[in-house]
Amino acid sequence: MHEIVIARVAERHWHAVEDDRVVGRGDTSHRPDGRTFLSIDAWHDAVFDRLADAMLVDLPRPLYTVVDEPDVDLTSCWQRAGFTTRRREWEYVLPTDPRVTGLGSVLSPEGVTTVPVGAAREDPLREVYDAIRAEVDATVGWESMPVEVPVRPDGTPLLLDPSKYAVAVRADRYVGLVRVTGRVALQPRIGLLAVRSDQRRRGIARSLLAHVLGALHHSGVETASAEVNESNEAAMALFEGIGARRVNSNLELVLR
Repeated sequence: MHEIVIARVAERHWHAVEDDRVVGRGDTSHRPDGRTFLSIDAWHDAVFDRLADAMLVDLPRPLYTVVDEPDVDLTSCWQRAGFTTRRREWEYVLPTDPRVTGLGSVLSPEGVTTVPVGAAREDPLREVYDAIRAEVDATVGWESMPVEVPVRPDGTPLLLDPSKYAVAVRADRYVGLVRVTGRVALQPRIGLLAVRSDQRRRGIARSLLAHVLGALHHSGVETASAEVNESNEAAMALFEGIGARRVNSNLELVLR
């Protein structure tokens, strides 16, 4: 066996080289919430361990990574590096057929209208997004949300894309939103479903979900996916109440 050489080849990239071959890669990505996530792809555990050691020396803590919970070998590799479980997310598959979900008869609450995906205006969309984010930050923390906000190469968030959002409106004010991402024609993803705190428990989230799932069903899409933090009992109850199935789980690990 030849010597394994670890080199930091760019600001966010490391290579493990053996006999002039790249046998492992390590990368970092910076989330909009400021956290740094690691990923390592290695041919065998010894290479993984060498890459992890080199990366952890170079990077400030805390550091994070995400693994599929059934992948016990990869989870074990990160645990050897000192990472521990921070939270679990359940992956759901949601039916779209209102005859299955029971959402066909769901109407928007009185005084609330729904703006379909792609028709929201950017400024009020940003306003409600920022308001919801501040409310979540003040309680459980925004990092607890399974959100995917596209970022620039430097890690800063791009402007919100109205083509991916439907919103709930009350008195000309956006009070809730739902984001639909992924390959919508094949397996769309419900990436974020949230309502402003002063408008909760009125059925707005349920009506938004009914709207987007009904629209997907009308376009010929049979299922969508979603991820829910296991501590979010309200979201799990909402999804499971419409026939959603748990199909997988992932773990967010942290090294402090």
